[in-house]
Amino acid sequence: MMKIKPIITAISIAIVGASVSALAAPTENTRTLPVRTADSLPSIAQKVSLNVQENRSNSLDTRMQSESADRMTQLIDSKQKSEAPQTVAADNMSAAELTLKDEQSDNTDDISEGQAVAAPSNVASIDSSDPLAFDLPESEKRQDFSDDPTIKNIEDKDGKRYTTLNLSNYAKQVNEATWSPNMKVNSAMTIKMQALLDWNHASPGPVDGGWGMNSKKALINFQAMKGLPTTGKMDQKTWDALVKNIPANKPVLVTYTITEDDIKTNFASTPAGAEAKSKMKGLYYQDIKEMFGERFHMDVRYLDKLNKNKTYKAGETITVLNTRGPLNQRINRVVANKADKTLYAYNGDKLVATYPTTVGSDATPSPKGTFKIINKVKMPWYKATVGEGAQKKVHMLPPGPNNPVGVVWMGLSKPSYGLHGSPQPEGISRQGSAGCVRLTNWDVLEVYANIENGATVELK
Repeated sequence: MMKIKPIITAISIAIVGASVSALAAPTENTRTLPVRTADSLPSIAQKVSLNVQENRSNSLDTRMQSESADRMTQLIDSKQKSEAPQTVAADNMSAAELTLKDEQSDNTDDISEGQAVAAPSNVASIDSSDPLAFDLPESEKRQDFSDDPTIKNIEDKDGKRYTTLNLSNYAKQVNEATWSPNMKVNSAMTIKMQALLDWNHASPGPVDGGWGMNSKKALINFQAMKGLPTTGKMDQKTWDALVKNIPANKPVLVTYTITEDDIKTNFASTPAGAEAKSKMKGLYYQDIKEMFGERFHMDVRYLDKLNKNKTYKAGETITVLNTRGPLNQRINRVVANKADKTLYAYNGDKLVATYPTTVGSDATPSPKGTFKIINKVKMPWYKATVGEGAQKKVHMLPPGPNNPVGVVWMGLSKPSYGLHGSPQPEGISRQGSAGCVRLTNWDVLEVYANIENGATVELK
């Protein structure tokens, strides 16, 4: 596949009464997802020495030794025994499998350049042969998409209630898990730790039951937030800090009853190629499981394992993660560290949140330096350019969680760079980006809700 460096431009919502443009790079066609080991990862991975196994770095041969080794499946099977085993192997797609998945996705990507914009007034009027033919009317540049159903689905602002009724024995084991020194590695404790990190805004990315790269980073980052030694190891002081501000009876796994509104959400398979995508009304979730994965901060494969034999119909009860509350902290400075693959969010000098991220790639590295947030756009459109020279065409890709920049774009004062969401949350920290800072859709929404226009962004 020909290597290309696409460019995105975001339109400013309102900056001193004038429209401002910022360029950024789409990430779909440059995602490389190298398989990394602790030795090959810089700084963070060398610093980490968890007593919990890193399952994502296992080879495919090791993972495929035996179906019977997957004891998590036994734990959350509908016919499980009342006493669940204590030692559980995490059921995650390996780094090699994730790499293959991304390579297959890259083969269908034809976008060479792009621009993230607020909204076109008339998509049909765009001259597809002229990449510069599209411009927004002033009223559209300030359009507010905060009430878009996709944003509500992720942020879950509409008062949905969860219960602990009819939980499986596995879910009860997770909710009752308490850390103790020298305890054996087990799935229940792994999920509990991932949830506690999520609740404390040291995001582990999609919760998946495997103690991988992003979970290790999240534990180190939480220790840094609390002024503890950043050992990457669980100890009594770290555990006490994790649970300090959490109600003792707060469940990790809860039951949720699927509503008619959930079922009526627009779903559609995401086609390959910019032209096909441009004909969609929206780049919606492909199915209800993908939607619930983002709403509940879960890897879809783990959601599936928790809910075997479920049909996902209205009125049906499923088991999901009880996600974090709002950050409620002003963010006026962020540091995106490529080596650590982490976005650090500060209120002044206080570290208030951290998020796994992808910051550039070897082929298209992010610049080093300090910049400013100059625009913030929810549910951006994406102006995709395909081909070169006389063959160059422009296609407008509609908003949605499967838009190349996800559900949020925040442009920087450095042309061609910005912070944005991702259509593939499981690839965060694993795939490459074309110079931008990529987060999961739920993490980028948390940053969006708390960061100031003019906030400092340091890329290092």
